Amino acid sequence: MASTIFSTSSSLPTAVKGLDCNTYKPTLGNLRFIASPNKKSIAAPKPLFPVVRATSDVPVKTGLSDAECEAAVVAGNVPEAPPVPPTPLAPAGTPVVPSLPLSRRPRRTRRSPALRAAFQETSISPANFVYPLFIHEGEEDTPIGAMPGCYRLGWRHGLLEEVAKARDVGVNSIVLFPKVPDALKTPTGDEAYNDYGLVPRTIRMLKDKFPGLVIYTDVALDPYSSDGHDGIVREDGVIMNDETVHQLCKQAVAQARAGADVVSPSDMMDGRVGAIRGALDDAGFQHVLIMSYTAKYASSFYGPFREALDSNPRFGDKKTYQMNPANYREALVEVHEDESEGADILLVKPGLPYLHIIRQIRDNSPLPIAAYQVSGEYSMIKAGGILKMIDEEKVMMESLLCLRRAGADIILTYFALQAARCLCGEKR
Repeated sequence: MASTIFSTSSSLPTAVKGLDCNTYKPTLGNLRFIASPNKKSIAAPKPLFPVVRATSDVPVKTGLSDAECEAAVVAGNVPEAPPVPPTPLAPAGTPVVPSLPLSRRPRRTRRSPALRAAFQETSISPANFVYPLFIHEGEEDTPIGAMPGCYRLGWRHGLLEEVAKARDVGVNSIVLFPKVPDALKTPTGDEAYNDYGLVPRTIRMLKDKFPGLVIYTDVALDPYSSDGHDGIVREDGVIMNDETVHQLCKQAVAQARAGADVVSPSDMMDGRVGAIRGALDDAGFQHVLIMSYTAKYASSFYGPFREALDSNPRFGDKKTYQMNPANYREALVEVHEDESEGADILLVKPGLPYLHIIRQIRDNSPLPIAAYQVSGEYSMIKAGGILKMIDEEKVMMESLLCLRRAGADIILTYFALQAARCLCGEKR
């Protein structure tokens, strides 16, 4: 076979060993292949196109038109590309077996990061987080021993800084929990609806500084009660339901009057959602949402939180109003009541140990679902990370993703700032 060169009807030499596409623009009319009479050896065709290598830079363009490129390929001058990669070798000793007759191999969609991302069913973003923040009357931020990285924030100083940091990474929702001075605590928790109390003052200040901030509040008497319970305690130790609900309604209205966007009854009294809805509407706060703690279990995971607020019950426990951790179907009873009474959001607390409850409610209610990743869950992950027993960041993100996967639309988590920074690619 003779070597193949270009010859044209223009002023170029008869035999051209190669074509410089930067200085000459051929046309289909003047381009033809001829055999060289002077060459005895066989040579491969000189390619029109640069050879493409996987490790090289992007090839320089030839300047050919689409039609010219197609014509070159039709004529057999096919651009080179990287070769077919070799089949990876198995380790020595691997048995040779016939391929399994499988029509479906789920691992196909897990082969690469791009494929896994394309078929990921659950996503998470900073917008899904509600950041619980502890506040107190002092000016300094006080570390909470059982919750590494968490503080009782000075309501006029540290709180503003923490909210600003959270908003910088897309967390625009917070929920406030006050540490109330012991001198203001009473058996009936009257400080809960003081318009000049810590929470209403803080709400007004935050709304003045950050008008777009979404503020959730806690509606319960335990931070304000000298008994440490969520309701009024009778002398025989019984938590009084209806009388407590009366106080909660006044508390919710005071919070709404200060500017709260979402009031969140966490007390677990019967009928409190409907009563609060009526009180808010009567006071002109029809726009304020109610996030009901629908399935709040009498859990041992709350310990660090009670240290943060110094709100442990003075006696007994909360099992006569919070749900039994052994119960599953009972959650649907609470869902039905809260829906019928006007709740806007249904919350499950704790979070990770109760994923099946979140899923059950998700499957049985059209309302938005919230999950509370409580203090005990947070502290366990923190402790494991400090002791180098787990990768804190990976476990943190996996736990939050699991709550989303179970059906939670929003997550109350002390990891909100740290997780949002992780999602935004920032260093901790």
